[in-house]
This record gives sequence, structure tokens and C-alpha cells, in this order.
Amino acid sequence: MKNNVKITRIKSSITQEQLARKIGVTRQTIGLIEKGEYNPSLQICVAIAKELNKTLDELFWEVEI
Repeated sequence: MKNNVKITRIKSSITQEQLARKIGVTRQTIGLIEKGEYNPSLQICVAIAKELNKTLDELFWEVEI
């Protein structure tokens, strides 16, 4: 699943580890989500969106930010 999580996270100056800790997953999970190799649950998607101050659409459905 292509997404904008990595671009948004980097623009927000947050590491994978920091984001992972804030939402209660591993750094590896964040890495897999960013590469499109893991399909996160809605709960994880919402948590990521809240931490990055973006909508679900901005992170997971729009191709480019």
C-alpha cells in the first residue's frame, strides 16, 4: 500500500523509533508501513495520523503531499 507516512514523518522531524513509541508499535512496523509492505489496522492508521497531525486521506490515500 503506497502512502505518505515516511515523507510526512521526516518533514515533522520525527524518527521511526519516536513514532513507534508514541503509537505503541515497533520501529520495524513503522518501517514496513512506510515501505508499503505492511497493511496497518485502522487503529494504527488513526494513531499515526494523529501523531503526524494529518488526515487519513493525506497519509494513506493521496499519492503525493
